[in-house]
Amino acid sequence: MAIDGPRAVLRFIARGGKRVAVTIAGVSVVVLGLVLLVTPGPGILVVILGLALLATEYAWAERMLDKIRQRSKDAYDRARRRFRRSPREP
Repeated sequence: MAIDGPRAVLRFIARGGKRVAVTIAGVSVVVLGLVLLVTPGPGILVVILGLALLATEYAWAERMLDKIRQRSKDAYDRARRRFRRSPREP
């Protein structure tokens, strides 16, 4: 890969720096969420937030978020069907 000058070098460093920063922040938030799963706190929400952060740079995190969205939608639909009120009889 040939680098065409100082602007290209700065662009390359900035792109790589952003990816490193997002990775560190995302992994930290996911680890915090995992700790909160066994201690009082909103662990699942924090894990999802960390995955959303990682999904800005990584396709695997985006796929995991898509699976979580689909499973939560399925669970919501099952809950609605189960707790749907039956029509009242006169």
